[in-house]
Amino acid sequence: MEHIGVTSPILFESHSHTPLCKHAYGEPTEYAAIAEKRGLLGMMVTCHNPMPDGFSAAVRMAENEFDEYVDLVAKTRDQWQGRVDVRLGLEADYFEGYETYLEKQLASADFHFVLGSVHPQISEFREKYWSNDLREVQRTYFRLLAKSAETGLFDSIAHPDLIKNFTSEAWDADQMLEDIRPTLDRIAATGVAMELNTSGVNKTISEMNPFPAMLAEMKLRDIPITLGADAHVAERVSDGYETAMELLQQCGYTHVNFFLNRERQEVAIKDALPSLTPLPTPSETAL
Repeated sequence: MEHIGVTSPILFESHSHTPLCKHAYGEPTEYAAIAEKRGLLGMMVTCHNPMPDGFSAAVRMAENEFDEYVDLVAKTRDQWQGRVDVRLGLEADYFEGYETYLEKQLASADFHFVLGSVHPQISEFREKYWSNDLREVQRTYFRLLAKSAETGLFDSIAHPDLIKNFTSEAWDADQMLEDIRPTLDRIAATGVAMELNTSGVNKTISEMNPFPAMLAEMKLRDIPITLGADAHVAERVSDGYETAMELLQQCGYTHVNFFLNRERQEVAIKDALPSLTPLPTPSETAL
């Protein structure tokens, strides 16, 4: 893609991880280096939050690693001062019954951005909500998304149709819209943003999360959009952002958002697109 009239950096990577979650690779400084090459203004580090009593412990930092996480992000911020604006964020699981725990956790550090997630693949979700009726599991997932927004704990709701990748054999996007629309009505009433997650193209159903028709329904309700690549390796920082913003424009969106100090910042897509620098392809690097 050719970019003409490149502008100053104005975009953030709003969804990235660290090795503390046990399934991401590379230190935050490596992610910041890619952010700089891509022409990003900054990067949110949003690793998976600790949960108590061994809750899905294999895919998140332990409670006694929380301070290490905060210090790691602070160290990276200092290292990249004046080049990439590295900020402390968190991807926090919403699971019924843990609201008070989350509220205390989120008050314990100066987070700039908190993503709320419902992860249907973890064993706790499956034990509590799974059944042979996969359509009902899907409906439950979307009801939980609405409940997560209504807690007021989160700034944006991550990968908001993730359930499709774990119930793909029963996924019918057109039919599910009838259940998704009431969820979006409830989320819109809260003012909470929702994420367009570019990593969905690498999952079972190869399309960004959420799917285009759901994005269009979100636009009808003026739900703000945050953009995230869900980077678990450095090379994925801002991956697919150009395609994502073009998709958003097709759905009627004119702006994307990021958060600083838990306050939403709005960026025009027409300005954001030319601000990005494409990474060289392997063939170009070899020349």
